[in-house]
Amino acid sequence: MSKEIDIQVSSGNIFADLGMPNADEMLMKAELVRQINEIITQRKLNQLQAAEVLGIDQPKVSALMRGKLTGFSTERLFRFLNALGCDVQIVVKPKLKSPEIPGISVVTI
Repeated sequence: MSKEIDIQVSSGNIFADLGMPNADEMLMKAELVRQINEIITQRKLNQLQAAEVLGIDQPKVSALMRGKLTGFSTERLFRFLNALGCDVQIVVKPKLKSPEIPGISVVTI
């Protein structure tokens, strides 16, 4: 006897799908942290080296690398990207005509 599995289509934001408050902000922070982790990994930095570059202690780097978003503001994540040699550009534009509500997204160039 097989069980049926309830499948739901994602909205593209796991935080919204789970009904979490501030889902757009959480998704943006998660993407910024993903970018930071990717740069640290590409540069083959260990956590102590990354901590020195970012100006934080190693346990905070560990939390960051494990995707812990608590304690890291968007502005702080922007500063980490700057410390890693990245420019952060914020673009504000009119919403395209569509049924979707305006949102926040992170685009990597």
